[in-house]
Amino acid sequence: MATNTDLETIRRTQIITAALAKLSEAGSFEVTLDDIARAAGLSKGGLAHYFSSKEELVRAAFREFFDRIFLRSKETMDRCPDPVSKLLSFSWLYNWDDPDVNLGYPLLFDCMALAARDPEYRALFHDWVRSWIVLLEEAVHEGIKRGVIPKCDPSGKAKAISAIYHGIALRWYLDRESHSTEWAVRSFTEAITRLVQNIPKKR
Repeated sequence: MATNTDLETIRRTQIITAALAKLSEAGSFEVTLDDIARAAGLSKGGLAHYFSSKEELVRAAFREFFDRIFLRSKETMDRCPDPVSKLLSFSWLYNWDDPDVNLGYPLLFDCMALAARDPEYRALFHDWVRSWIVLLEEAVHEGIKRGVIPKCDPSGKAKAISAIYHGIALRWYLDRESHSTEWAVRSFTEAITRLVQNIPKKR
């Protein structure tokens, strides 16, 4: 028999799942607690037992999704045989058939829009980016230790790699007619490979 704690966890997960779907579909400015409650199969009062405000729920939903992407990223990197392949292991970010991609990009853009004016969302975005950079930094450290990446500032290199992924992803998602998946994967592969090996671009 499920305990009250188990039921609380199940119900909270149900609400977060519904919130992520509605936020991705319509954005935080348009979605109401009523919308999320209906999607979760709860009354607004039932939802309020778990989250006292829309802001609390939206932040919790973003945090939950970013944590999920972080874990997936770590698992993807852990399956790679060497540091450079770890740094190049995020081609799934450019897969239109991936459910996390279709759910996640609208959530990311929504969080970025909120972060432009709200310090709490800026902190949330910072924490997510920092987690991503730490993963990349660990791979750079490993590459330096193995001698496959020239000595460098691992933090600075990881930030640059993160920015490459982020910039290419924005173009790919928002302008797919001009920025194909093939272009995205080729572009980040070439840019990151040159960056980590300190290869100057041919003129």
